[in-house]
Amino acid sequence: MPLVLSAKWPWAVALAAEDSTPFNANMVRDKARQLAQQSFKDQDRSLPKELQDVGYDGYRAIRFRPERALWHGEGIPFEVQFFNRGFIFTDRVDIYEVSDGRARPIVYSPDLFDFGGLKLSPEAANAGFAGFRLHAPINRADYYDEVAVFLGASYFRAVAKGQIYGLSARGLSLQTGDPKGEEFPAFRAFWLEKPGKQTNSVVVHALLDSKSAAAAFRFTIRPGDTTTFDVEAAVYPRVEIAQIGIGSLTSMFLFDANDRVGIDDFRSAVHDSDGLALRNGRGEEVWRPLSNPRDLQISNFADVSPRGFGLIQRDRDFHGYEDLESRFEKRPSLWVEPIGDWGNGAVVLLEIPTKEEIHDNIVAFWRPGDPLRAKNEYTYTYRLHWGAGKPDPAALARFVKTRIGAGPDDGTRRVVLDVTGPNANGAASATPGATAAGSANAAETFRVEVTSGKAEIRNLTVASNPVTHGRRIAFELVTNKEPVVELRGQLVREDEPVSEVWIYRWTQ
Repeated sequence: MPLVLSAKWPWAVALAAEDSTPFNANMVRDKARQLAQQSFKDQDRSLPKELQDVGYDGYRAIRFRPERALWHGEGIPFEVQFFNRGFIFTDRVDIYEVSDGRARPIVYSPDLFDFGGLKLSPEAANAGFAGFRLHAPINRADYYDEVAVFLGASYFRAVAKGQIYGLSARGLSLQTGDPKGEEFPAFRAFWLEKPGKQTNSVVVHALLDSKSAAAAFRFTIRPGDTTTFDVEAAVYPRVEIAQIGIGSLTSMFLFDANDRVGIDDFRSAVHDSDGLALRNGRGEEVWRPLSNPRDLQISNFADVSPRGFGLIQRDRDFHGYEDLESRFEKRPSLWVEPIGDWGNGAVVLLEIPTKEEIHDNIVAFWRPGDPLRAKNEYTYTYRLHWGAGKPDPAALARFVKTRIGAGPDDGTRRVVLDVTGPNANGAASATPGATAAGSANAAETFRVEVTSGKAEIRNLTVASNPVTHGRRIAFELVTNKEPVVELRGQLVREDEPVSEVWIYRWTQ
């Protein structure tokens, strides 16, 4: 098989010139459509024993040689490094470079990697790639930082300027939360379009396959102060699919001030995301703090034509975590912005019990209201925003911290909410009841509304918080032995919202 190496950089990754094929934007969709017409055929995941048993630390010690990166030294603002198969990353992915309208396979070789002393058997010569990562000069003009990675099933992650990796996105979620078990689609092949020297974006095409569906993706990736992925997805079901997740996000929440049951830890909080944010089809802004429940919790937020949703890391203060190693305050938020009308459906939130921070236990995605029918095509276009928070924030006060602790009596909990924003500053007073009224002057009169379903709200107060220059809302929740209590609160002035809507599911 003739190989092509750069004349200027002869050590660079090799391309198979003989196997080059014409490439156009519809090719990956055609492949996905054809796959969906066939019975699913799983791939052989067998590996040489030394790569199968390498373990977490041993796999991390396998390093791609940066001087062998795709596009290295060509004056292009992106480079690509690759992952060797091994450990839990047993799926083989085919990777192609697209240039001048042709796709050329990138040739795997163990010489591309430093295996950290691991002794390889002859069988490892064709182990193959497990995924890849993109590098770009996002923080310094003279250094190519890692900005995105595609590795494992259909998972991928990215960071914005000054951030470190945290939560992940997925191509598709299938049967997530189903007692019969989840189905994990996987990317089978990637096509990387070679960018120009003056471009600020790179295009990645991906082919996904799974027992229930095949799919094609086109990602246009732009690193920056906020890193964006423009995603064009086409899904081709093999069977009828009711439990599908579009724009799927996966994160970790262990504890925070709202949920410290059984926690004995020097840190103030441990999480990659502290809340689910929603911008629904009615234009309502909603904030739902996350929790680590004792039992699996699934919440459905019905909507029509959603404007956005995301898992947000709202607390950006180091002292909110006190963790010098994990630096949770630097983890990205991830916001999904639908482009076009997604119709009726629901944002689904799963909160899964966990005792360790190594496990992702939070999942959020959009589930269409109607099942996806077999042999049809379904397209979704959306933009992913990896950054400090959600884009285009509304001019509303935000609930920045939820604190829950013991109440004065058995069966009661004390709930304290901090609200900040231009509409929430100044002095305030309150009267007992489910609605508290407060004002800085006659023109700023507002009320606090809190509802609690079958439970009871007692001693609701609102006061100025001179430290945050916002307000603090506090009340006692009388649970009446209810196992689950759905809470909702908002600051309102003359029937107009002063704040986003705060919602919370309290569980025994």
